[in-house]
Amino acid sequence: MKIGILGIGRMGAAMTTRLLSLGHEVTVWNRSPDKAQAVTAQGATVAATPRALAQACEVILSIVADAAAVEAAYFGKDGAATGDLTGKLVIEMSTLRPEAQLALAARLKALGAAAVECPVGGTTGPARDGKLLGFAGGSEADFARAKPVLDQLCRRVEHIGPPGAGASMKLAINLPLLVYWQALGEALALVKPLGLDPARVMDIFADTSGGPNVLKVRGGMIARAIAGGDTGPVTFDVDLIRKDLRTIIEEATSLGATLPVTERALEVFDEAAREGMGGDDAVKLPVRWMNKA
Repeated sequence: MKIGILGIGRMGAAMTTRLLSLGHEVTVWNRSPDKAQAVTAQGATVAATPRALAQACEVILSIVADAAAVEAAYFGKDGAATGDLTGKLVIEMSTLRPEAQLALAARLKALGAAAVECPVGGTTGPARDGKLLGFAGGSEADFARAKPVLDQLCRRVEHIGPPGAGASMKLAINLPLLVYWQALGEALALVKPLGLDPARVMDIFADTSGGPNVLKVRGGMIARAIAGGDTGPVTFDVDLIRKDLRTIIEEATSLGATLPVTERALEVFDEAAREGMGGDDAVKLPVRWMNKA
């Protein structure tokens, strides 16, 4: 298929790699063109504008930073939606509030496109391997059209409901994971005086009832961070966690709910960013708190 990807950050680049490996023709666009160099070396084509990308492709994926970036990519100068979208399939995969996905879907449908949202769980490794977890929102017909593409990116795709439903589920599943980074740091502070091997500590934590899947996948990286070693390329940074937590809190407020644990975690992570950790991988957050003990 001819697939376009708007947004070549870490996740967009990883998905591009995956789709190229399956034989698709992939065209990419990014606000900062230099970020596209790695995927062009793999065979991707760079579009000069989102509009040019949309006109060249039958399927358009977008995964960008926030609602403002989505607005610019689709409806800004030479945006993807400023050309003819009749009959094209648009899959929006950014982590946004439900109201933003609902509004985008309505505007795209009015332009003749099929529109599905599908924010995903997972980082760059699962994205390259086609093992993300997708939460789709959209009509049954549009989801059926999008599913073959999503199945190539995800190990599991759930059609949650109409537009906006996928976004709600993504925010919900992100909440306990993001808060856990702080909970783990507080727990590590209790065992720091024992002087145990970090790998052994992570193995024990992962084997307990309170050990989430993230420890099975990233426990080794956390252990290396505790030991002061190299944790490899950044896959999910502190600033992205802060953005997602703010989005979660805004959505809860709109529903009349309060999230005291989430709000306190955001305060701690904001403090970490002020200390210069904004671009650091999430695996370093527990170590920061442990070292404050």
